[in-house]
Amino acid sequence: MKDKLIIFDTTLRDGEQSPGASMTKDEKVRIAKALERLRVDVIEAGFPRASRGDFDSVQAVAREIKDSIVCGLARALDADIDATGEALKEANAARIHTFIATSPIHMEKKLRMSPDQVVTQAVAAVKRARGYTNDVEFSPEDAGRSELDFLCRIIEAVIAAGATTINIPDTVGYNVPHQFGELIRKLIERVPNSDRAVFSVHCHNDLGLAVANSLAAVLNGARQVECTINGLGERAGNASLEEVVMAVRTRQDIFRCDSSLDTTQIVPCSRLVSSITGFPVQPNKAIVGANAFAHESGIHQDGVLKSRETYEIMRAEDVGWSTNRMVLGKHSGRNAFRARMEQLGVVFAAEEDLNAAFARFKDLADKKHEIYDEDLQALVTEADLEAENENLQLVAMKVCSETGEIPCASVTLMYNGAECSGNAEGGGPVDATFKAIESIVNSQTELQLYSVNNITSGTDAQGEVTVRLEKGGRIVNGQGSDTDIVIASAKAYINALNKIIVPMDRAHPQV
Repeated sequence: MKDKLIIFDTTLRDGEQSPGASMTKDEKVRIAKALERLRVDVIEAGFPRASRGDFDSVQAVAREIKDSIVCGLARALDADIDATGEALKEANAARIHTFIATSPIHMEKKLRMSPDQVVTQAVAAVKRARGYTNDVEFSPEDAGRSELDFLCRIIEAVIAAGATTINIPDTVGYNVPHQFGELIRKLIERVPNSDRAVFSVHCHNDLGLAVANSLAAVLNGARQVECTINGLGERAGNASLEEVVMAVRTRQDIFRCDSSLDTTQIVPCSRLVSSITGFPVQPNKAIVGANAFAHESGIHQDGVLKSRETYEIMRAEDVGWSTNRMVLGKHSGRNAFRARMEQLGVVFAAEEDLNAAFARFKDLADKKHEIYDEDLQALVTEADLEAENENLQLVAMKVCSETGEIPCASVTLMYNGAECSGNAEGGGPVDATFKAIESIVNSQTELQLYSVNNITSGTDAQGEVTVRLEKGGRIVNGQGSDTDIVIASAKAYINALNKIIVPMDRAHPQV
């Protein structure tokens, strides 16, 4: 029989550490429910000790999720362990994931601790975590640059203390596949009590090798992979869940294990994460990119028409491409709308929330004939963004752009309870709109990214705009969607400004 490959998703924790990708509590719950439908084994919901907001988010996910294990991250500190245990106490199944650095450079420069002190603290953390749950994971941070003998020593000690999962992170994406696979094999062989724990890997993508390193580890005995939807994560990202899962499933002639994921939920989950975080998926991204199953070459087209297997190693339907079809239109009623939203994992807490969402749906249906699942997800995201935009709200705007004339924009905003208007010219309608907003707000931010993507196909498709602003070293993403791309741009800019105006209380887990 094939071994079970455990999929540990850290989109809500490590994925959120991407600059500008912070999520609200409600957004985390929405993604967690999508991961549960995907049948992810373990959902790392956040780092409870980082802030009160992160604590509340982990607690909310723990309450809502019933079929997946909910995990919280904690440094090897009593306060972290206690906060994580408290946040997870209502979970149907809970895991505490604790870590401490083990590489010479981290122990000397960051921790300023001796190896003996690190082992003692790691063991104490695992024992304290066992007071809250029997499911405890330990990670030797920067294991990819740690000394093998010391890794064996600390891993043996934490397993003896009660750790049930040992996660080996390539924290800085330094390893290459044959080296990392060999490390996993040696650890399993040399640690005397390795049979009492599941070995896991958590690979970063700094050299573009996160998936390759993860798969090399699986081939050498790892039976859990930590990954994220769309490869989201700090710096260059993490191992991509969809790529790891489909590589293992497609190459069952090589791998002696398989996951239990419902892979038809991959594409819907990918699009939800992209919509909420504002990080678009590149068209040529494996599995979930728009071109992943597209064929331009005449030779390829001819081959696929004759036999799909000539140029496709997996079916588009198996990863969820066939699930996103038009389901609603302008004549659809509230019950049909509610039912479809529930199928997408969106449950309205109150009748007024349903009414507000249905009103937005009707407005959109008047603008575009065909409403797709992606449009429905965008409606909910748009509502979340409006809730965030408390200090600054778009009231009205007018933009003029014609051949031979300088584009100009007039914008009216609700700013701290009062209506304010501004006018500006620019190099284009979007530039003029942003300058008109700045004439009111004077945020002194720097625009780092402006990105436009269509939510669905067609000239009447909603445009989804992502704006990234930086001020004083702080980076935020803003999002907006509309069938009018200039209005969508204004919404995204205002959403980002609101995040700058009211900074979120969130610390990096490794600070």
